[in-house]
Amino acid sequence: MPFGQIVIGPPGSGKSTYCHGCLQFFNAIGRHAQVVNMDPANDMLPYPCAVDIRDFITLEEIMAEQQLGPNGGLMYALESVDKSVDLFVLQVKSLVQDERAYVIFDCPGQVELFTHHSALFRIFKRLEKELDLRLCVVNLIDCIYVTSPSQYVSILLLALRSMLMMDLPHINVLSKIDMLKSYGPLPMRLDYYTEAQELEYLQPFVEQESSSVLGKKYSRLTETIGEMVSDFNLVSFEVLCVDDKQSMISLQSVVDKANGYIFGASEVGGDTVWAESTRQGASMVTYDAQERWIDNKEAYDKQEREAREQLLREQKLQEKEVDVDADGEWEQALKDWEEQRGLNYVK
Repeated sequence: MPFGQIVIGPPGSGKSTYCHGCLQFFNAIGRHAQVVNMDPANDMLPYPCAVDIRDFITLEEIMAEQQLGPNGGLMYALESVDKSVDLFVLQVKSLVQDERAYVIFDCPGQVELFTHHSALFRIFKRLEKELDLRLCVVNLIDCIYVTSPSQYVSILLLALRSMLMMDLPHINVLSKIDMLKSYGPLPMRLDYYTEAQELEYLQPFVEQESSSVLGKKYSRLTETIGEMVSDFNLVSFEVLCVDDKQSMISLQSVVDKANGYIFGASEVGGDTVWAESTRQGASMVTYDAQERWIDNKEAYDKQEREAREQLLREQKLQEKEVDVDADGEWEQALKDWEEQRGLNYVK
């Protein structure tokens, strides 16, 4: 039974970077993952692509032939794929014939494609039906929007609409969380924004953003949107730093539960240890997001940097097959290697 993720989100939210990070992460734990590029405008992929939608249609061709702009061309391109989806389905089917397959779909960043345009929705429903592909949507949103109360409410509305439109298990993620502290202090703790509850407490901060007559009208609109989002009670967020191992472990544990990977025959994927530890909850990281990414970010960063450097030194020593003896040759070899690498470790 094949499984996968559909990665969506606004432009600049880090979708392709996340897909690349997932590919590296899954290779590290033994899962056989492959990436499918769903963006006909993306011609600079940071990862090896198993299936590329640009092999079927490109944005440049559509814009030239149909005299359309970038957004219209992108929507037309996906509508064309939707109308002749059989070949694309066959390409994806060739990936999931291997029972160990895990597929990551890297989608375009135009929000209308997953808020009210149905081409992507129909394509994924076709894949889900014909290939018995168990999917989960991972919606990445740049954490910079948390710094503005009104923009935060707007991304809540965007996330809610995406959840209702895609009609699949859905995980909302605040990406680039390692950058959040550099944007300045937040009026609330980070867990307030991840839980997305009691939004009325944001209203005074929304009103402070603009004191003009028009600003007050927007303030009332923002308040109404917040009430609607709270009534649905569906939106919450995970946090993600792609370069942080613990952050990736935590997010992938949540995703595996959402798409059912941990309940399926995941042992055939080669990541038996990961699957079993996830079932038992051992792979879940229990750290406070506020503590890790805002209050004591520098201390955590230093600790993880030192751990990576230590691991790197050990790996390099293994590659050099250092012969350890009582005369201290091992210590000298370590120092020699550090000098060659230009590393300023404490001797």
